[in-house]
Amino acid sequence: MRIALAQINPTVGDIAYNTQLIRSAIERASEQSAELVVFPELAITGYPPKDLLLKPEVLRQSERAINYLATRCTSTTAVIGYPCLNEGSTGRSLLNAAAVCSEGRIFARHAKSLLPTYDVFDESRYFEPGDEAALTELNGKKLGISICEDLWNDRELVPRQLYHDNPIEKLASHGADIFVNCSASPFVVGKHDFRMQLFRNAARKHHLPLVYVNQVGGNDELIFDGNSCVIDASGNVIVQAKDFEEDLVVVDVALEARSSKLEARISEPRDSIAAVYEALVLGLRDYCRKCGFKTAVLGLSGGIDSAVCACIAVAALGAENVTGISMPSRYSSDGSKSDAHLLAENLGMACHTVPIEPAHDAMEQMVQPLFEGHEPGLAEENIQARLRGVLLMAYSNKFGSLLVTTGNKSEMAVGYCTLYGDMNGGLAILADVPKMMVYELSRWINTPGSCPLWDSSGAKPPIPIDSITKPPSAELRPDQTDQDSLPPYELLDQIVERYVEREQSWRRIVDETGADAEDVQRIVQLIDRNEYKRKQAAPVLKITGRAFGFGRRMPIAQRFDPSGAALSDLIG
Repeated sequence: MRIALAQINPTVGDIAYNTQLIRSAIERASEQSAELVVFPELAITGYPPKDLLLKPEVLRQSERAINYLATRCTSTTAVIGYPCLNEGSTGRSLLNAAAVCSEGRIFARHAKSLLPTYDVFDESRYFEPGDEAALTELNGKKLGISICEDLWNDRELVPRQLYHDNPIEKLASHGADIFVNCSASPFVVGKHDFRMQLFRNAARKHHLPLVYVNQVGGNDELIFDGNSCVIDASGNVIVQAKDFEEDLVVVDVALEARSSKLEARISEPRDSIAAVYEALVLGLRDYCRKCGFKTAVLGLSGGIDSAVCACIAVAALGAENVTGISMPSRYSSDGSKSDAHLLAENLGMACHTVPIEPAHDAMEQMVQPLFEGHEPGLAEENIQARLRGVLLMAYSNKFGSLLVTTGNKSEMAVGYCTLYGDMNGGLAILADVPKMMVYELSRWINTPGSCPLWDSSGAKPPIPIDSITKPPSAELRPDQTDQDSLPPYELLDQIVERYVEREQSWRRIVDETGADAEDVQRIVQLIDRNEYKRKQAAPVLKITGRAFGFGRRMPIAQRFDPSGAALSDLIG
């Protein structure tokens, strides 16, 4: 069977644009004599549509779009994901469906059975699960159509199954000749390898080829990496679409001699740190494109975080569309100031210097009567960060540029960021990137041949070496470094990853890392106490298993005691 994998980048809610994308892919697949063209999950609306699904007009337009697209399917059959009204008398009013369009009409509909409600997913809010595993026949062969999560309940690979049913096993038992899976599977570091293991296992176990088509692109916090593929019945990858860009791949899949490979076109996916870089670039580019921003602005401190953010912004939008602003204070070192301008020069982006000293002096005089009799401390230090925030927001407001924040996940976790200061902005590029990974990104960017941001001679790395090697500091007081009050980042990142992503107790973290118990308890308390800041942060580009954002729903007004000491005092 000749099958086209239509890996598209839809815009959430732009049903006309998405319909045009789908129509174009159908026409291109037909020109290449594809019998079947497969699209991602909810391709009509883009994923995730969230509460747009509560708007009747979205559903009306989706229905119009899918019926129109069916009329375009005269010489090829298309499987297209869209939200479908549930015609049953009970349950939620929608189905997460895939329409099989053929001979100018909708030939069949398949509803998603397994609806994820963990991490960033909340599909049970909108959809009723499908209750049958039906097959669709095409040219004498039976298609076993599933949607994303339906494929993720393999008891051999998933440590704890979340669902009682396994749609893939049902499709196989009903006599499927091939599995077809429409997906919207977000990027997470290391996830691709597990995906491929899952797909290979399903194909080998049931001796059936598997077609997987994933969405690509950035939608708010989520980034979709594509990597659509075809696995033959022996578990071999015979087609791998590109990662992090749109692609249309047409392949002949052998159904009779199920283990044979008639055609191979494999685009090798990037390795982990290169994939993180591409994900962040795509996430920023699509956020700007889909929200209508043409340019971006960020503060350049001369440090590693703003340097990596600037590189990502230039790669996403072009140097001519990125502006950096250096805002030195009385505590800024000469090296920090020169590194900020050297970075901008290396990247070819504009950089303006606006010293904050006059405003800092004025603010100190203004608050002096209020602070009379109190020693200077954090409040005075943070005035500097907030003055910088005002300047950056003024530029954003004046020129319509997206202000990107530069804080990393380690800082966000423990609250080493200033509300209405360095947290100001419309998108947080690095807020799911731990500090040590920021360093890894910087070294990768500065490795010859890795990153296209090098100058034309190839002689000068984009990021000044001192930005990478000097001790990290907010430079809000004399001789300040981050490690004055934090453990080394190598340890801090382990604690954050274990407590936030794995939900490990502080005792287990101490046992498994050998870290000082008081240090771990203090960091855990900082993470819990700074939830109020993160609730007010810009949207975070998600690249790890659990990011700060809508996938982590922690209360603000809470007094959970991770040590259990209070409970022990009460009950012994």
